[in-house]
Amino acid sequence: MSKTKSDYDVLAADRDLYSGLVRLHVLHHASEEPIFGLGMAEELARHGYRISPGTLYPLLHGLEKKGYLRSRESRNGKSLRKVYRATPQGRKALAAAKVKVRELLRELMEGR
Repeated sequence: MSKTKSDYDVLAADRDLYSGLVRLHVLHHASEEPIFGLGMAEELARHGYRISPGTLYPLLHGLEKKGYLRSRESRNGKSLRKVYRATPQGRKALAAAKVKVRELLRELMEGR
């Protein structure tokens, strides 16, 4: 489903509502495979989240500081790239969040 400009305007206005979803999305992908900033920004954009580097990189650093992600430097051609993976603590937090998300989804769908 493609997003229109007005869809993006609504997302921007309600950004604080989606910040937790973005974190969960990042953690989900980092638990499946190594992620890096630009790749994650592109993945989030495919889901309608437009997130600037000035927002995404502090988010990644914050998840790392909390122990949910671990980073390492990886060479990509001539440049170094910081690559993130979910830690055991991050995987545990993601599993707990999935239970809460399912519960919320059920409530939201019942309220139709």
